[in-house]
Amino acid sequence: MKQKYNNSRAKKKVKLISSHITIFDAKDRLSLRCKFNFHYFNIQEAGQDFKDWTQPQLVELLTKLKEFSENSLKNWNAMKLGNSVGHILEVYTYFPPKDKTDFIEPRNIPIEAEWCRFRLDSDTRVIGFIIPEKHHDTFHKKSGFRFDKNTFYIVFLDAEHKFYIP
Repeated sequence: MKQKYNNSRAKKKVKLISSHITIFDAKDRLSLRCKFNFHYFNIQEAGQDFKDWTQPQLVELLTKLKEFSENSLKNWNAMKLGNSVGHILEVYTYFPPKDKTDFIEPRNIPIEAEWCRFRLDSDTRVIGFIIPEKHHDTFHKKSGFRFDKNTFYIVFLDAEHKFYIP
């Protein structure tokens, strides 16, 4: 006679494990989501510090960063701003010329950086840089990590559209 065992704890554990997703699932989008890094954040007269922004402005910033995190930087660079010619993420490649900006280029930004901005609203921008495509997945010998083209390094808060003056 065959005896049946009923282990409710084991069944609960199996059910819990099977309800989780994996990063290797075909439907998982983790690898395409962009990331934000604040290490290079810089405060200048033309820009603002976090403490200079009102609570609603900061809430809007964090809400937008959360929204932007849903997709890749490539996606945001391709997405048009309504009927405008610009994009949500505009890649300028180089720091603007002195007659087109009120900002000063920080010397601690890598020379390979591609300057760009995220548009938050009509005048408000988040300025930063990305690693160029040609350096993506390049191994850094000292750190043991690889460079990532899908990380946006935030350098300035620009509430008055002074980074790239039209």
